[in-house]
This record gives sequence, C-alpha cells and structure tokens, in this order.
Amino acid sequence: MDEEETPLLDMEKLKVLSPLGRGAKGVVFLVRNEASDHGELLALKAISRASITRKVKNKDSDGSEYRRIFLEQEVLRRCQHPLLPKLRGVLSTENIVGYAIDYCPGRDLNYLRKKQTEKMFSDDLIRFYAAELILALEYLHGLGIVYRDLKPENVMIQENGHLMLVDFDLSAKLSPKPPSEPTPTRSPPSTKSEPSTKKKKRFSPFYKCCHPAISADDSVHPAESVNSDTRYESGSLSKSNSFVGTEEYVAPEMIQGNGHDYAVDWWCLGVVLHEMLYGTTPFRGINRKETFYRILSMTPDLVGEQTPLRDLIRKLLEKDPKQRLSAPEIKGHDFFKGVGWEKVVQISRPPFIPGRFDDEGTDVIKQIDIEDFVQGVFKVDDDVIGDVTEKEYDQNSAKNFGVF
Repeated sequence: MDEEETPLLDMEKLKVLSPLGRGAKGVVFLVRNEASDHGELLALKAISRASITRKVKNKDSDGSEYRRIFLEQEVLRRCQHPLLPKLRGVLSTENIVGYAIDYCPGRDLNYLRKKQTEKMFSDDLIRFYAAELILALEYLHGLGIVYRDLKPENVMIQENGHLMLVDFDLSAKLSPKPPSEPTPTRSPPSTKSEPSTKKKKRFSPFYKCCHPAISADDSVHPAESVNSDTRYESGSLSKSNSFVGTEEYVAPEMIQGNGHDYAVDWWCLGVVLHEMLYGTTPFRGINRKETFYRILSMTPDLVGEQTPLRDLIRKLLEKDPKQRLSAPEIKGHDFFKGVGWEKVVQISRPPFIPGRFDDEGTDVIKQIDIEDFVQGVFKVDDDVIGDVTEKEYDQNSAKNFGVF
C-alpha cells in the first residue's frame, strides 16, 4: 500500500468502544469507523505528541522515537500477507498521531491459554500456530525486517482463527533475506537430548504476562553505541547492534552485543514454543541479571519424552546464531512432517475461531474522547516522571501494554 493510498481517519467518525491497552508510547483503542460502509472495527494506536516531544528533548535521546514510529507505519504499509496487519488508516491532530489495523477478537495467545481447560497446548495446536509464525517471520525477513519482539502477547488471533503478528515498534531494517528454497522432511531426531554443538542435517491463556521491555543500559554486556536501528549493506546481510526486546525472550547474541540479524527471531520462536509446551519461558531467573546469565550459559531443561517438538525447541535455542536452524531447516524439521506450507493460511477451520466478538463485548461504557484520554494518561506520566529515569519509566510502562 503506497503512502498516498493510506486513508486519513476522521476523528469525528471514530466511535470508541473500549480502551484495549497502553504503553510507553500510546494507548490502543477498539473503535468503530462509522465512515466506512459497514462500520468496520479497528484497533487504533494513538500516540501523544507531547510525550514524543518530551523524549526528543531529553538530553539522552538519540531521536529513535520518531524513527520507530515511522518504521512501524512503513512496515504496516508494506505488509501484504494474511498473517500480518494492514494499515487501515492514519490519524493526525494537534495533540496525537495514530494509525489503525484490523481488530482481532480472539485476543492473543496468552488469552487463549487462559480459556483452555488443559494447562498446556497440544502438539497439534502448537504445530499449527508455529507454522503460521514461521510463515509470518519468513515474509518479514524477505522484506528486510527483523522483528525482534516475538512473544505470546504480540501474537493475536483474527476473527477467522488465523494468527496476526502485531507490534513492530522494536523491528529493524536489514538487507532483505533471500527467499528460502523448500526443504524436504528430515530423518527422525536422536533419542538423546544432548545440547547442540554444531548444525545437524537431520531432520500446531496465561493471560497478560508482565514482561518488561529492555534497553541497552540493562545489558550485562553493554552493546556498542548505536545511533540508528536502520542499516543497509549492499551485497550482504547487515547486522544491528541495538539492544531491544523483552528480557525472557532475548537472544544470547543480543546480550553479548556483537551484532545480530534474523537469527534472533528464530531464537524467540524457540522460547515461545517452550512456553506453549511447558507454560513457562526456559531461562527466567529471579531478576534480569540472572535471566541473562541463564540465557548465556544454561541449556533448556526439556523434561519429558524426547519428541520432534522438543528436538525442534532445543535446536532453535542454540546459543550460536550461526549454528541455529534457519527457515528452510525449520520447515523441513520432523515436527512439521506432512505440513503443506502453501496451504497453511488457507485452512478454513483453525483450532480456535473466536467469531466476530469474543468474551469481552464492545459496548460503549461511556463516551471516550481519544485526545483527552491519551493526554490524561500522559499528563499523569509527566507528573511522576521525575522519580525515575526516562528508560526505566518506559520499561515499567511496557509491563501493562501487550496489544501493540
């Protein structure tokens, strides 16, 4: 979608049904666009201009606030994939800027976990959702986008039951990843659960988890000074040295500060699959320092019978990104044996179909003014910001913000 084709949203035509979540940069609302023919439901992210200006004026700011907002909108404009959001409109007033995507009534994977009677997801359910995540990430990599923040809160369930990967706030541009060739199914995994030391050729809600986002200052091995998340290198894949993400999902190479590329997304996929199988992330410690230590030094404890799923998780959680499975190897792994990759997004009956409206209704509790609401939220922020550093505040704010 070209920029000139992106519709401008009319504030007067947006009927706010409910706030969905909030974070360091803005508030997400469920709105009905009454300017459309059928009153479409949208998830609108509204960002306070004053909040952005305050951060830009901060002496420690590197100007990344504007870059990330623009990059997120650019990614949304470029996405033409059924498992990724499309930019449905942009909003700009004196006090806020915002943009909208389709509303996902099934909420996120954490919410689905809460609704289940069983404690863990079944292998078949994990296989389906993992396959869709792989297709979404592979598509982004082909556009030159490394996602960098894969976690259950960012995996939404659309009305048709298929996934939608949202929130590109921490994404970065790299040189585009070349399209992968289909990989045949590999031979069965070894019966021993040994840590992977070199790349082998063999081969479908916990409600909102409060995982704080992290910045370079929190690294046990501080990353190199970076002025931009956007890097291009002609003829080869580039790397980013910025340190972003959510602490329990961060890849070892990001903590070490030696640069990272698309492999960080496959590490995050391994963490998410572990969480879907066991109900917990594999390296969580009592504090951030211990979590990072575990990520760098510990082998995940994949208890239970050795299965293709556990083998896949172990190979995704390979510390060395050069030895970690690539997209073709993941798709060719025995866990996905028999999966018709070209037909995954065409499945008409996914494991869970929320329907048009899930549990939480969309009735208007009271008339909500978007500008007043957002300004009110960030006016409180301005009153308390002096007690903590800007980066500490952003991390704490992110705990309650899982929609975008």
